[in-house]
Amino acid sequence: MSKVMFDYTKSVLERVSFDTMLFCKELEKAIKALLPYELELLREWLLFFVIEKPELKQCLLIVN
Repeated sequence: MSKVMFDYTKSVLERVSFDTMLFCKELEKAIKALLPYELELLREWLLFFVIEKPELKQCLLIVN
């Protein structure tokens, strides 16, 4: 079940990545919903994801 939530979170973040503010809001929601080990996976995924979208780097502060 938890893998489903993690995958859902990634898909939502990918879909809203066009808007920095919306991306940050969805990221905050994800932090509240995911388990601690999933948050670590999300951090790793985000590091690779923001390489292609540098405007989202400011949102990384939320997960640190």
